[in-house]
Amino acid sequence: MTENAVLKLRAMRIARSTRPFLARGNRVIRCQRCLLPKQQCLCDTLQPGTARSRFCLVMFDTEPMKPSNTGRLIADILPDTTAFLWSRTDPPQALIDLCASEEYQPMVVFPASYAGSERQVLSAPPSGKPPLFIMLDGTWTEARKMFRKSPYLDALPVISVDLSRVSAYRLRESHAEDQYCTAEVAIALLDLAGDQPAAKSLGAHFSLFRERYLAGKANHQRSVTAKEPENV
Repeated sequence: MTENAVLKLRAMRIARSTRPFLARGNRVIRCQRCLLPKQQCLCDTLQPGTARSRFCLVMFDTEPMKPSNTGRLIADILPDTTAFLWSRTDPPQALIDLCASEEYQPMVVFPASYAGSERQVLSAPPSGKPPLFIMLDGTWTEARKMFRKSPYLDALPVISVDLSRVSAYRLRESHAEDQYCTAEVAIALLDLAGDQPAAKSLGAHFSLFRERYLAGKANHQRSVTAKEPENV
């Protein structure tokens, strides 16, 4: 199975690490492609597709390392997805070039309430060029930091998505009911952009990933509990 952009970024991040990254559940034996426990591997279910829309993930430092990351699911379904590690002062030139490309209409995906009054805010992609959705991928605190401290993105419009439902994402705890994981927002964006087949494919992939991730997590917790000595 071909590695996607997030997995390549993960490999690069691991190569430069001076010590192992220990995510929760680090003792679980995982498939190194889908990062699920091997018993829950979903690699044989992957069905990459295409869309007019394109995604660019700007990821906080350790985000590509986390098995719970859902930005990776977008790159599973849409292989032309790009991924970059975030830098406040030294962004990758490839990211700058992509944002300046005449082929796409770039926009930063973020809640409208955080955009300044001078910033153009969109509720749907404009017609014309294919949209390039730039997603800030990290915890909510990290995403806000990236939004505030990425001057090279400040000239781009913001697109804000109102999902108006409680998030299905329970792999990590969110801080509020209106905070959604990266894959959920991407599904809504694909729908808004008219890429319904891709939205459907990503939705099915996310649902299966969530189901198997939580099953593997529950199995691990039962295993750990079974090994604990009884109180005497």
